[in-house]
Amino acid sequence: MNTASPPGLRLFDLSGRTALVTGSSQGIGFALAAALGSAGARLILNGRDTAKLERARAALEARGYDVRSAAFDVTDPDAVDAAVAAIESDIGPIDILVNNAGIQQRAPFAEFPTEAWRRLSATNIDSVFFVGRAVAQRMMARGRGRIINVCSVQSELARPNIAPYTATKGAVKMLTKGMATDLGRHGIQVNGLAPGYFKTELTQALVADEAFSAWLANRTPAGRWGDVEELGGAAIFLASDAASFVNGHILYIDGGITASL
Repeated sequence: MNTASPPGLRLFDLSGRTALVTGSSQGIGFALAAALGSAGARLILNGRDTAKLERARAALEARGYDVRSAAFDVTDPDAVDAAVAAIESDIGPIDILVNNAGIQQRAPFAEFPTEAWRRLSATNIDSVFFVGRAVAQRMMARGRGRIINVCSVQSELARPNIAPYTATKGAVKMLTKGMATDLGRHGIQVNGLAPGYFKTELTQALVADEAFSAWLANRTPAGRWGDVEELGGAAIFLASDAASFVNGHILYIDGGITASL
């Protein structure tokens, strides 16, 4: 960002800061990483599919961003600890963490498979705890840091056939508040970014479902699906000095769906 920008805009400048974004090879994670890169942050993308991760890294590098990749399993605490240590040693301190990795599986509650429940819990909750813990330990020593946990409208609202997903996102919301309570005195702000219904690779089947899209348009005050680029401003805000006294907040970017019956 131009250092000659007005003082108000400089509050949002992330130049000189390093951001790790989990689950960022596509979809919302990729969009959040791109937004932080546009504000000047050095990016570290994460995922388990190394080929997909490399394509994402190359795409953001082509935009002129400083971007690296770190392939590791966010559900494995030993792998997380080793990866975070390597990043801090080889690249530099992690100033911003975005816990975005997550999955969805739909089935009626009474028929939901046990293994699917465990997989959802591991990816959606355990990863936030494992990566958040590893990064927070180092942020505490430095006395500063920003952590953004990706929640959901399902942190507040339920829909048929996604009870376990709703449970995991409700847990992420409360983990965010607990992390903020413990870490705030160490100069670390922990907040949640909660998307509504956005068009991504993972929601393409729902986007193509005319009945569902019609329901969503009627249910959402904005009257449409969100575009992932519309999440970027909120991510920059929560990662920046503009949010220096914002802690434990869940910011819903949902076209008004949580505000309306």
